[in-house]
Amino acid sequence: MRSSTSSSDEYSEPIATRPGFVRQTASDRPGVAQPVPERDIPDRAWGPIWISAVLLAVLLTGAWEWYWRAYGVTPSYRNSDGQWAQQRRRIDHGEGDALVLIGSSRTLFDMQLPVWKQVTGEQPIQLSLEGTSSLPALEDLAADPKFHGRVLVGVTTSLFFSGYAGRAAAIRNWRKQSPNDRMGTALSMHFIEPYLAFYDEDYALRTVLARQAWPVRPGTHPYEDVRKLSLSDRDRNTYMWPKVVDDQAYRDMARRIWAQQWSGPPRPGMETSAKRQKIADSQIDRAVKAVQTLRARGARVVFVRQPVIGPYRAFEDHAEPPASTWDVLLKRSGSPGLVFSDYPDLQGFKPPEWSHLSHADALRYTALLAPKVERLFTRMRNGGS
Repeated sequence: MRSSTSSSDEYSEPIATRPGFVRQTASDRPGVAQPVPERDIPDRAWGPIWISAVLLAVLLTGAWEWYWRAYGVTPSYRNSDGQWAQQRRRIDHGEGDALVLIGSSRTLFDMQLPVWKQVTGEQPIQLSLEGTSSLPALEDLAADPKFHGRVLVGVTTSLFFSGYAGRAAAIRNWRKQSPNDRMGTALSMHFIEPYLAFYDEDYALRTVLARQAWPVRPGTHPYEDVRKLSLSDRDRNTYMWPKVVDDQAYRDMARRIWAQQWSGPPRPGMETSAKRQKIADSQIDRAVKAVQTLRARGARVVFVRQPVIGPYRAFEDHAEPPASTWDVLLKRSGSPGLVFSDYPDLQGFKPPEWSHLSHADALRYTALLAPKVERLFTRMRNGGS
C-alpha cells in the first residue's frame, strides 16, 4: 500500500512538467519577468459557428416576437425614464410657459394630447407617471425657475394622499442623465421600439418567469404586479391597450390586481385611519408649499380628479375621505379643483377596469374636459380663484 507521501511524489512530477498546464510563477523564477500567458485557440470552423449562432438568435427572437403578437401585443414606445426626461427638458429649452400635465396613470391614459391641441390650440407636455403621486413632479416644477406656465395636477387620491411614488426616480434623476443614457434612449426609440412588440418590460423573460404560478410559502402574501394596460406614442401620448377593453379574461385580471389594494393587508404605516390622515396631511403640506412657490413666479395650478368607478372609487373614498383630503387640499392651496362627478357631461364614463378610460372614451373625455380646465386658468389669470 502506497503512503500519501509516495502518492504525492508519484503524481506531482507529470503534472508539473506537462507543457501548458502548470506554468512557473514569479516566485519560481526570482529576478525573471513573468511570461505572458498564452492560450491556444483550437482549430474550429468558426465562420459556420458564428453564422449558426446568429441564425439561432434571430430564430428565437422571431419566435418570441410572433408569440406576443399572437397574444395581441403591438409595437409601442416604452414610456421609459429617458423618454420622460426628453419631455421634461422641453421646459428648460424654451417652453417654460407651457401647459404641463402631471399625475399618475389616470392623467396619463385619459388625457389625449392631440385632442387637447385640437380643442385649445395648444398641445400640453405630458409628464404624468403611472403608479406615482403627482407631488414629486409638482415639487420639481416648483424648484425650476424656468417654469412659469400652467399645471394640471391629476389627483389619484390613493396615490396622492398616501405619498406612493413608484417611479419617482425618473423625476429625481432626469438632470443626471448621462450622454450615454440619452443616446441609448434615442437609439431605442428610433430603431427598436417602433418595430418590436415584445420589447416591453411586461414581456421580458425574467418578468414572465417571475409571474408564473410558483408555490407560495405559508404565511406570505404575494402581490401580483400590474400588467400591461396602455400603449404610448413618441411624445408620451398614452392610451388604453385595446386588449383590456376587448378581452374579458384580461380585463378581469386587471380588476383582480387592483382589488389587492382593498382586499390585502394595508401598506406599512397606514394600518389605521389616524395614520393615513397623518400621512395625507403631510402630503397636503408639501403640495401647498409647491403651489405657493409656483404662484409667486406667476404659474397657475389646477387640481383634477379623473373618472373612477365601482369598488375602486369606494375604496378611495373610504381610505382618503374627500372632506379631510381633497377639500382640505383645495382650501389650503387656494387653487381651483375639478372633479368629474361634479359635471353632468363628465359622468357616465365606464372605465373597463374601474380606473382608466378606454381610448375612445378618453378622446371624448379630453374634448369635454379641456375647455373647463382652460376656463379655470383664465379665471386665475384674471384674478379669480
